[in-house]
Amino acid sequence: MEPTTTAPVTLLIVDDNAGSLELLSTALRRPELEILTAPDPEEALDLVYTRHPHIVLTDLRMPKLSGLDVLERIVSFDPSIEVILMTAHYSTETAVEAIKKGAADYWNKPVPVASIRKRIDEILVSVRRRLRAQNLQTELARSCEFFGLVGNSPRMWELFSRVERVAPHFRTVLVTGATGTGKDLIAQALHKLSPVAQGHFVVLNCSAVVETLFESELFGHVRGSFTGAASDKVGLFEHAHKGTLFLDEIGDMPMATQAKLLRAIQNQEVQRLGSLAPRKVDVRVIAATHRDLRQAVAGRTFREDLFYRLSMVEIAAPPLAERVGDLALLTRHFVARFAEMYHKPIRGITRRVEIVLGRHHWPGNVRELENVIGHAAMMVMGDTIDVVDLPPYLVEGEDRDDASAVAAAAPDTATGLLTLEDSERALLVRALEQSQGNQSQAARLLRISRDTLRYRIKKYGL
Repeated sequence: MEPTTTAPVTLLIVDDNAGSLELLSTALRRPELEILTAPDPEEALDLVYTRHPHIVLTDLRMPKLSGLDVLERIVSFDPSIEVILMTAHYSTETAVEAIKKGAADYWNKPVPVASIRKRIDEILVSVRRRLRAQNLQTELARSCEFFGLVGNSPRMWELFSRVERVAPHFRTVLVTGATGTGKDLIAQALHKLSPVAQGHFVVLNCSAVVETLFESELFGHVRGSFTGAASDKVGLFEHAHKGTLFLDEIGDMPMATQAKLLRAIQNQEVQRLGSLAPRKVDVRVIAATHRDLRQAVAGRTFREDLFYRLSMVEIAAPPLAERVGDLALLTRHFVARFAEMYHKPIRGITRRVEIVLGRHHWPGNVRELENVIGHAAMMVMGDTIDVVDLPPYLVEGEDRDDASAVAAAAPDTATGLLTLEDSERALLVRALEQSQGNQSQAARLLRISRDTLRYRIKKYGL
């Protein structure tokens, strides 16, 4: 059965001859096909960047830009767009050049209506199949989400299964893995699937606590127990009673505190600083670290007895490099999330972005990918993320066009230091500088229409 999609396929016809535009648009009109027309190649590129058509039918000889120029720009933007060239000046050399540059076909004018209809029908089948595959990938992304963790690789299904088996029974769990692999999400999943899911999930980042305050944070204190203790304070252990305490980056906990933590876990009781009365607690403990605790034990920076108590059950979060098959799934997941967060109609990423993401080795793992897509979603002005929208460090050394060079000069907002408006304004300024004030050229660099550019120029008072 032929795959179908509810969204219409979009066809853009480009020809400086008004008669040809009318003839072709009338001949190819059908309910499932949205037809756009452009008498000018620059206007056509504006439509490509903003409307992202699936098929482009363009004349070869036009003023300002030739059909081959238009083809090169489209293939550079998104190679998945099917481009058909038409010309009244057919030559074998030009036809071969067009096919080499990525054209789907090359037609001699006058184009036989029946033949072009048949060719468009063939391309429609391919486009619909691709759209159907994209819809299935979106459904797959939803079905492969496990309490915020997303994956369809064998390593991730093994992880999901292990969490499900451990969650109902654990008293202590050690979660290991490199920075950015989602150890906090694993901890939350363990809690939500445990018998104490209705209790508190209490988090302590051990790397962010001053050494002298560790005991007070974990076990609490009574009034007057030390200078500045003006009132009684409940520690995190007591706060997590009948729930879960998550100790993130436990490898950074001081040795003196480790001994008291071990006693609290073993006895399920705590003693506030300055108090002689122990208090019973019922707490499940999840510890996480990116460090090699076995090596830390050997180096006498982590207590061996605490390590064995925590690691009764150990769950390892795999790095992104070991689950590269999940890259496309994660990318789609983050695009959808940030599109909703920023209230933008972002449909996906271009083929060029797929290539750049696929080449990167992701030392920061899933968190780095999340930041990259968050940055790109913040910067994108159309409905499709392109290389121009990526953080500069990701595209350094890649073959980049002028639009990507603009991205390299734009500020990196992945750290959250700049607002969306600051970033957008900076990108506009760089594009206008790059184009020496030529608004049409700046719009093409930014992959937006000239009307959109003028609106933003007025918005930011440029």
